[in-house]
Amino acid sequence: MKELLEAALANRAHEYAAIPTSALTFVPELLKACESNICGNYNKNWACPPGVGTMEEQRRKILAWANAMVFTTRYQLEDSFDIEGMTEAKHIHDRLTREMREKFGDRPIYGAGGCNICDKCAYPEPCRNPGKVYSSIEAAGINVTELSYAAGIKYNNGENTVTYFSMILYN
Repeated sequence: MKELLEAALANRAHEYAAIPTSALTFVPELLKACESNICGNYNKNWACPPGVGTMEEQRRKILAWANAMVFTTRYQLEDSFDIEGMTEAKHIHDRLTREMREKFGDRPIYGAGGCNICDKCAYPEPCRNPGKVYSSIEAAGINVTELSYAAGIKYNNGENTVTYFSMILYN
């Protein structure tokens, strides 16, 4: 499986690495940031708390798999205030994450931020795309900075850049 994932990510991801799920750190304080609704998706998106379930439920789901393939995309921005560039970079990263979801759909996948497949999430009504939705790494309580260290992947790729993370679980 590792070789299949690496082949699918080659020349598409900035960096990628396989790590055991036992190396993941779950941080309850991250969910407090979710509860403060900084991104606007709390209680409004099936891929974010509370719709995604508790951190303990996510932790059990993730640790049921032996490994995670962590991958990133990196984009150059005009400057550190280039919100349009960050937004476009996120769309491109999400597209790669969705493609990986389609290709390896029988495995859980976690992306950067909440799901944005639909223009407006149906939450709390049933998800309109349950086979396509994927949750946020942070919504599982995983600290992305610590994830980058565990995977040996750079979190910060230099001035005026943005780096987004996703991961696919496998045995």
